Amino acid sequence: MEAVTTTKVPGARKLFSGKVRDVYKADDEHLIIISTDRVSAFDWVFPNGIPGKGVILNTISNLWFKNIRLINNHIVETNYKNFPKPFCDYPEFFKDRAVLVKKAKRIDFECVARGYIIGSAWKDYQQTRKICGIELPKGLQLAQELPYPIFTPATKAESGHDTNITIEEIKKNLGADIAEKLAQITLDIYDFARDALKKADIILADTKLEFGFSDKEIILIDEVLTPDSSRFWDALLYKVGTSPVSLDKQFIRDYLETTTWDKNSPPPPLPDEIILKTKEKYEEILQRIKHIFS
Repeated sequence: MEAVTTTKVPGARKLFSGKVRDVYKADDEHLIIISTDRVSAFDWVFPNGIPGKGVILNTISNLWFKNIRLINNHIVETNYKNFPKPFCDYPEFFKDRAVLVKKAKRIDFECVARGYIIGSAWKDYQQTRKICGIELPKGLQLAQELPYPIFTPATKAESGHDTNITIEEIKKNLGADIAEKLAQITLDIYDFARDALKKADIILADTKLEFGFSDKEIILIDEVLTPDSSRFWDALLYKVGTSPVSLDKQFIRDYLETTTWDKNSPPPPLPDEIILKTKEKYEEILQRIKHIFS
């Protein structure tokens, strides 16, 4: 199987290519979103993809979209056979890697819920004992569970790094009511997913969500609780104070930290063994999530 890293649909208008997803116009009110096999890390897209990754991401997202009933979402159709023309004319390509969604006005902030301290949050805590302005207790260790889940928003950058901000900064931009609603629904979704994943011996360390306005209603959009947007840890191997065994994109980041790549120039291709191992991790988290909802 070859990785799908580019898409072209004859007769259709591509609106946007993100790091992983390609977005096409379906009609004036709907979009087709295709999950490719591209892989990104440290704000770079790698020259080679991971075969089947887009199908895994799309399948996981659709499972969560179907089972999260705390908020409405943008999904209209997941069955490629029911896509409008010309998309339905390419069944083998769209099967399991694309969705038809309603258009929404994206809220340009990343909504992140953290239940454990890791990554950029750990670095911030070591320097200031705060994460996004939230003061935390002294003496926390790497990968330790926080006293309670916290909302740690970030700017959504089209290129370059997202920047962690405080909820007060979102309030200034969107208003207090909307900002507080985003914070609450982000934490509610985190709580739901954390409890569900415990049944599969998975720790949900943190997750990034995106929202948009459909008319005046806030809805859930983009991807949900995938190994690209979340940190999933194997609960049976978890140990406070050490970097956990992950079932997500952190595996690639960890590998890259061992290389000489400077993160400021175009990256080299990922080695075959890293691609294979990443695919195995993504397939494992997919099977565990499927089991939860079976």
